[in-house]
Amino acid sequence: MADTLTAGDKVEVRRRFDAQWSRGFEVVERTDTGVLVRRLSDGEVLPVEFAPDDVRKERHRNDFWWM
Repeated sequence: MADTLTAGDKVEVRRRFDAQWSRGFEVVERTDTGVLVRRLSDGEVLPVEFAPDDVRKERHRNDFWWM
């Protein structure tokens, strides 16, 4: 999945402690081995590189209560 990502794309990352997806990040850079991301809430670039399988494009959730 990470091979289709480019800098600035909004993404979700897989949390290492429970394998759930977290929103609120964007791609800073793709490297030969993974992806660097920035947390949107404070603009901080995370100090770890994520494996390609642990990053995916942000999915839009349907928050309508009647659906």
